Amino acid sequence: MVRAWPILGWGAMALMGAGIVGGSFLALDRFDADARSRDTLHLLDLLDAPPLSGASTETDIRSTKGTRPPSDLALLIRVALVSRTPIQSIRASATTTCWLADGSVIAVNQLLKDSAGTKNSTRFCKGGGMQINGYSYEGTLELVRSQNAWLAVNEVSLENYVASVVGAEMPSGWHGEALKAQAVAARSYAVTHLARPASLTYHLGDTTRWQVFSGPSSLSQQSMRATQETRGMVLSYRGGIVESLYASTQAISEEAHRHLGASMSQHGAQRLATQGLGFDEILGRYYQGASLAQLRRNGS
Repeated sequence: MVRAWPILGWGAMALMGAGIVGGSFLALDRFDADARSRDTLHLLDLLDAPPLSGASTETDIRSTKGTRPPSDLALLIRVALVSRTPIQSIRASATTTCWLADGSVIAVNQLLKDSAGTKNSTRFCKGGGMQINGYSYEGTLELVRSQNAWLAVNEVSLENYVASVVGAEMPSGWHGEALKAQAVAARSYAVTHLARPASLTYHLGDTTRWQVFSGPSSLSQQSMRATQETRGMVLSYRGGIVESLYASTQAISEEAHRHLGASMSQHGAQRLATQGLGFDEILGRYYQGASLAQLRRNGS
């Protein structure tokens, strides 16, 4: 059983379909891929080539190796730095500019201080690296009030996010095909939260409740290579993006995610990779019924 979520209202996005795996499938949200909304677009409507029917009995995902999305693919994802709360310190590079919601500039050393009229005002920083409690982050940083405390939200490109997650969730010394399977799973999971965000302020958090994101500190040549070689690839089924859950071992995966559907064992992915399976075959073992597809910008 694979859990998938329909994507609504993404008129600027499109997917380029790949093959589909045989096997039973049940969308837990009972999404009807043939249905059409009056005012929104289902992800299936945005496919250049709709996925094939699920009639095949193959057990591996047919590869889209050699096909790459445009270099300008730059979806942004907002990550709540839950692990960095409470915020004790903020440092910024000399090129960083910070401002309030009204556009007025604020000094970095004033970000955590309240003043008349700005107590609950959201703060923004951009243009250089930032450190939250000694941990480095790039992209845009937003400070929002959450339960009388400041919560940092880091907005980064989807691909940079995925590379950080791969480095944080899987040892960089593991087999490259396992790392690539992890990259596709992490990207698919993230994209489901772009469509179904955790809150009005952010798409997901940075802890194991979602998937671990550590910013630049978890990047490695291996995690970046795995991300680049699977750039834009997601798991899809009939217009829905698969919420590709995963856990360290098969036992943990079954215990934690059995009621939610298919889930990948990270150690299992490593074992299959060392046996010679490619990342697409590894994903096919764990997410039977899904297909590989690629995100593209502006449908071109």
